[in-house]
Amino acid sequence: MTRSVQVGPGELGLPATPLVALPGDSPALHVRARIDQQVRALLEHEAIARQGVDPEGVHQMRVAVRRMRAALKAAGDPELEPLSQELRWLGGILGRIRDIDVLLGHLRGQAADLPDDEQAALERLLRGLVEERRGARRRMLAAFRSARYAELLNALVATVNAEPGGHEPAETRTAGLLDVIARPHRKLVKSARALGDHPLDDDLHALRIKGKRLRYAAELAEPAGGKPVRKLIRATKEFQDILGDHQDTVVAETEVRRLLADQPATDAGVAFVAGRLVERERARRADRRARWRDALDEVDRLAKALR
Repeated sequence: MTRSVQVGPGELGLPATPLVALPGDSPALHVRARIDQQVRALLEHEAIARQGVDPEGVHQMRVAVRRMRAALKAAGDPELEPLSQELRWLGGILGRIRDIDVLLGHLRGQAADLPDDEQAALERLLRGLVEERRGARRRMLAAFRSARYAELLNALVATVNAEPGGHEPAETRTAGLLDVIARPHRKLVKSARALGDHPLDDDLHALRIKGKRLRYAAELAEPAGGKPVRKLIRATKEFQDILGDHQDTVVAETEVRRLLADQPATDAGVAFVAGRLVERERARRADRRARWRDALDEVDRLAKALR
């Protein structure tokens, strides 16, 4: 069944009030509460994404998808893997339009202090990217109308409403919730140690993704860990932001070169502004490469303190 208009949480069958998980509750309840919270966020920001005015709608939908996938991974239930894969599909649909929004914002920001004629040349350079965004938006809206999306929402609601079995002692529950941090922390540090003094751009991008997984796991564990976990979340976000900026510069330079290749050879203004942008991207990339290890050391210290 397709869905041409958005539905609300109540129409989908979510609880009248959001689920709340307390520090002594089971990890399974914390996962259900996290999914409940993020489905509501997904629906709230879908309305903004449909309007197409504020790019934050797509961004927050994508964040909700990633947080739900992290929660499902923390649950450790193989039966939930198909649901995680469907969230991955939705994340891919949202990801393309979000990546273009980030790139457009980044390049325009880098050129904000350039003279008017150079900014006009930048807009000529970006025409192809703007058209690609229109296509990505059409695909996103088609996904929102699809039976696949409706079935995904129904499956998420069923997960929220499922009653978990078992009755663990309170002290075991709290420890189990903090344990969800250990695995992504271990993977992050192990991957970082394997990098040489001059890691490849792709390796730093992969490291950032591992840092993001640690952050989402920490967010899930925050009710049990309190202030120490909140400090870890802040430090992990700082680490993410540094490597996120690094990746933005890598993508921006690649895209500027690709877009330039599609321009008329006679447009000297576009070629000039493209050269200026590439120079700025490389300077920014060098700065982020000099900072990420210190940020990771702080993440590692705070994660180890939770053991």
